Formats: sequence, structure tokens, C-alpha cells
Amino acid sequence: MSPSRLETFADGVFAIAATLLILNVDAQVGTGEGALSHRLLDIWPSYIGYAVSFVTIGIIWSNHHTGMNPLARVDRLFLMLNVFLLLCVAFLPFPTRLVAEHLRNRHELEPAALAYGATMTVMAIAYISLWLYASRNGRLLRADSNPRTVNGITRSYLPGTPLYLFATLIALASPLASVALYGAIALFYVIESSFFGRATAET
Repeated sequence: MSPSRLETFADGVFAIAATLLILNVDAQVGTGEGALSHRLLDIWPSYIGYAVSFVTIGIIWSNHHTGMNPLARVDRLFLMLNVFLLLCVAFLPFPTRLVAEHLRNRHELEPAALAYGATMTVMAIAYISLWLYASRNGRLLRADSNPRTVNGITRSYLPGTPLYLFATLIALASPLASVALYGAIALFYVIESSFFGRATAET
């Protein structure tokens, strides 16, 4: 079948996941005590969690769109792999809220950081599995797909799993450092996606 219907469904999931992130921030304001101005300042970890995870979802959406462009068709296994990826995306607001709620509690931050990292690691595995299945021997690619673009997409997906796994394991020693690494990885992919997008356009 054509990839267009899959993209429409995926866009809906990305939009819902991104929306749920701000609802987490809203919930933090409602459960606080004291003056509103104090509560708005007191939930600063929720703002950080929202920003990092929203950017991450935006990058995932952008990469998903990039990965769909070279496809001529999709099959049932590809659809199931894509469903698993979207399952991870929809789950992301939950560990985001855990990190935001416990950022100032070092003891409780460790399991929250591990939950976030585990989610991102599994998502990265789902991403590279989805792409490698589609691109291996040109299985689902268009006949006119640019090999440089295909190889570039593969290279951009490969670092995700080891980077997130490393950041997750760091949480066992320093949860705060682990959370900082999640933010750094999001920044890395913003820069990487911008350069890759420019190179693809020039090609």
C-alpha cells in the first residue's frame, strides 16, 4: 500500500503526544500551593521537561517524514514496526512528567531518569529497525531513490541507540548528569537534522 495513509496516522499520534506534554505542565500548576506567581516559578522543571521532550518529538516527526520520502510502498511488517515506534512516541509524556516532578529530588530522580532513558532507547531501536527493514536491498524504496540520501538517513539513525543507552546507564551514577545528556542529545539532533536537511536539499 501507499505510505500516505501511514503518514497521516503517524502525524496524528505525534500531534497528540506533543499536546499531552503541555497538559503535564498544566497539571503541575493545579496541584501546587500558594500564590499563582510562586507556583509558576516553582514548576520550572516541568518547563525544561516540556521543552526537551517537545523538541525530541519534533525531531522524531521530522526524521519520520524524511524516512517516508524514499518509500514507494509499505507492507504489513513495516506497518507493525511503525505501530511499535508510535507506541513509544505516545508513551513519552509519562516519563517526561516523572523527570519533571522529581528533578529536585536526587533519590527519586534515578528511576525517573532510567524510565525516560529506557523509553528513548527502545524508541531509537524501533527507529533504526524500521528504517533498516525498509531500506535493506531497496525492499520498500522507490526505484529512483538517491543512494546518498538513503545512506545519509541510515547514518543519522545509527547513533541514537548507543547515545540514549549511554545516557540511561549514566543515571545509575548521576541522574542529574543523565537528564543533562538527554537535553544534549536533543540539541545534537536539532543540529544534525538541520545540516542533513540542507545537504539533502542541495542534492
